[in-house]
Amino acid sequence: MDLVARIAQQFNDSAQTKLAALEFMAAPIAAAIETMTHCLMANGKILACGNGGSAADAQHFAAELLNRFEMERPPLAAMALTTDTSTLTSIANDYAYDQVFSKQVRALGQPGDVLLAISTSGNSPNVIEAIHAAREREMRVVALTGKGGGRMTGLLGPDDVHLCVPADRTARIQEVHLLTLHCLCDGIDCLLLGVEE
Repeated sequence: MDLVARIAQQFNDSAQTKLAALEFMAAPIAAAIETMTHCLMANGKILACGNGGSAADAQHFAAELLNRFEMERPPLAAMALTTDTSTLTSIANDYAYDQVFSKQVRALGQPGDVLLAISTSGNSPNVIEAIHAAREREMRVVALTGKGGGRMTGLLGPDDVHLCVPADRTARIQEVHLLTLHCLCDGIDCLLLGVEE
C-alpha cells in the first residue's frame, strides 16, 4: 500500500468536496450568519447540539463564540448541549436518549434564540427532537447536515436555514462542517465589529 498516495487522495478529495460545496452553501451560510448575529444582538443565545464528531463540532463552535475566534471582542452567548455528562446521562437513563437535547432546549431556550442542529445524515433522532423543542420555544433553527439533509429537511420552516453539504461520505461532510462553522464565526465577528473586508 502506498500510504503517501492514499494521503494525497484524502487531501484532494477533501479540497474538491469543499470547492463543490461553495456553490451550494455560500448563500445559506450568509443567511445563517445574519440569523445568528441578529439573535446575539437582541441578547439571545445560540444552543448547539449533535452526536459524536458533531458533538465535538457543537462544542468547538460554542467555544469560538463564547471565548473568541480570530478577533478580540466581548464574549458571545453560546452553549453546547453536549457537555454536561450528569444532565445527559440522567435524561438518557430516566427518559430516553432521544430527549437528551430536547429537554435542555425546553429548559434553556427562549423565543428568538437559535438552535444549531448538527447531523451529518440529517436523521439523528435526538437532534430531530431538539428541533421540535426549538419550534415549541419559538426559536429559529440552523441545520447543518449532509447526505441530502435526511428527515431534518422536512422539519425546517421558512425562517430556518439549512446548510446541507452536497456529499455522502461522512468524513468529507464533517470537514465541510468545520469550515462552515469557521465561516459562521468569522461572519458573526465581521457583522458585530463592522469589518468591511
